[in-house]
Amino acid sequence: MSNPLCLSAALLTLLSLVPSPAPVLAQKAPIQITADLTDAPHKRYHAEVDLPVIAGPLTLTTPQWIPGTHMPNGPAQAITGVVFTANGQTLPWRRDDVDLYQFHLTIPQGVTTLHAHLDCIVTTRVTQKMAVLEWEKLLIYPAHIPVREIAIQPSLKVPGGWGIGTALAPLGDDSYPIPAAGSTVRFAPTNVEQLQDSPVITGQYFHEFPLAPSISPKHFIDVVSDYPEDSNLRPMLLAELGNLVREADALYGSHHYGVYHFLLTLSDIAGGQGLEHGQSSDNGVGEKGYADDAHQLRDADLMPHEFTHSWNGKYRRPVGLYQADFATPQQGALLWVYEGMTQYLGNVLAARSGLETQAQYRDRLALSAANLDYKPGREWRSTTDTGVAASILRRSDPAWANWTRGQDYYQEGELLWLDADTLIRKMTANKKSLDDFEKIFLGKGGNTGSLIVPYKFDEVVENLNAVLPYDWATFLHDRVDKINPRADLAGIEQGGYKLVYKDKPSPTERGQAATPGPRGRGMDCWYSLGIRVGSDGTIGDVLWNGPADKARLGPGEKIIAVDGQIFSSDALRAAIRAAKGATEPTHLIVQADAFVRTAEIDYHGGERYPVLERVEGTPAFLDDITKPLTTPEKAPTTSKKDEEQ
Repeated sequence: MSNPLCLSAALLTLLSLVPSPAPVLAQKAPIQITADLTDAPHKRYHAEVDLPVIAGPLTLTTPQWIPGTHMPNGPAQAITGVVFTANGQTLPWRRDDVDLYQFHLTIPQGVTTLHAHLDCIVTTRVTQKMAVLEWEKLLIYPAHIPVREIAIQPSLKVPGGWGIGTALAPLGDDSYPIPAAGSTVRFAPTNVEQLQDSPVITGQYFHEFPLAPSISPKHFIDVVSDYPEDSNLRPMLLAELGNLVREADALYGSHHYGVYHFLLTLSDIAGGQGLEHGQSSDNGVGEKGYADDAHQLRDADLMPHEFTHSWNGKYRRPVGLYQADFATPQQGALLWVYEGMTQYLGNVLAARSGLETQAQYRDRLALSAANLDYKPGREWRSTTDTGVAASILRRSDPAWANWTRGQDYYQEGELLWLDADTLIRKMTANKKSLDDFEKIFLGKGGNTGSLIVPYKFDEVVENLNAVLPYDWATFLHDRVDKINPRADLAGIEQGGYKLVYKDKPSPTERGQAATPGPRGRGMDCWYSLGIRVGSDGTIGDVLWNGPADKARLGPGEKIIAVDGQIFSSDALRAAIRAAKGATEPTHLIVQADAFVRTAEIDYHGGERYPVLERVEGTPAFLDDITKPLTTPEKAPTTSKKDEEQ
């Protein structure tokens, strides 16, 4: 699956950071694993695994730290029905008392192959019409060995008539995407590291579309859906995804995969996913997530973000986030590069490819920047700490999230890299940009195929200096390691715009409100009352020391009435407008736990919504950043998008 390696001296130096794979595998034959998804509609996966063994004690393990999830969320609790047999006899086993992902057993004399049967209870990413296989749900392999050194031969069974989408290469004459009923699809041998990195989607309503055929290697989007009409993607969307492939090719100037598959699930039940892989990405949205331009806007950056991770996060990865096995804890101090830069580049690519307009990009940037600027938790927690603590923040309670902070390394990183991009453009009269840095940093070694090349902070600084000599170490340290009570808005301002608040939401915010997700339509009063309210009146979060906090409102409470009217978003909005310039507070009836009480919010500033406003007479670098680098492909249909809205 990988292209031939052609490595520069610099890349060879970098590769010295990675433990070299053994020239000869310790095992004589690859592990054989057959994943059986024919029972997927019943929320069960099965696996038959044959492992080459020798007599004596053996410790097997399942994955714990899954790359890209930044937390120890391996599926050990869902793996069940584990039975080991050898030469027709069942072998006893014992789980490790400390590492609950490990199994201990003793292999009898004369046994060379151990058979393992296991089941996995799967309650997410599966419906009656589709399923997603993350191989870690069924993997079992020898512990204490680098996973790249463990050879494995995968096979797959799916319900009859279900198509298959994956970046795994078929073996010999075996073919997919639609195997015959009851057949087994065999894939080419690989290793455990690459198999875990190669998910599979399968479903009754399956389509595969080639993208940007002029670009090598080949790119596809594989789609499954719960209803047949959804997986037949619109021509305009396919054209925009083709643009995405061309824009990424122009931006990064290299590829680190032998083939690339965008895997897309369209389901209100099995959606809600975005996970990077080296040669594919697992993208899950609602059933109508890409049905039209209005729905598409909500997830316009999803596939550009996960695609960018093939370069930033998979090929180039911070040393602390790459471990030779799936058992050693990952270290997230540089997630503001791994995820933050990807957040920036993914949004830029969404605009350059036409998945969103330049105006929509600016509107979404305004929402992100304002959210960070109204996050009191930045008064005590640095951006770096949100990365270091990523594994616990991903499980954190949403209550008072603005004070605890969450995975802010995404959006904080976006503003940081926008700051760096516009600074480079400003200091070079727009002759250089962050694009030049990406070709150096993410393009090392050219077209390498599937590799992982770790980096350290010093290399980031060195590569930035190669584009523009500057005190980049201080620039970065000041923004990520120090306590910064306000968000980094310098990139927006250097880009020719400023963040302001108006009494009407931007066209993009209005459009997103008009196409609510599965949870319904709520109301965002964050920059006025300091609360976010669901469609039923339930308060999602309260701004620390904001007007609602001072009125003693708390997350999880439910607004029953507003100024004498039963709660609705319209009633709350009318109350905010009525209180503007007045002296009378807004009166609420609130349910808190099993009790009902009244509350008064003393706020009189009216509605406030963030937007970016052009600063005339300044260079519009923000517009230059989001202009396409290539000639956009035109689809045979006409989009309703309006650049100026």
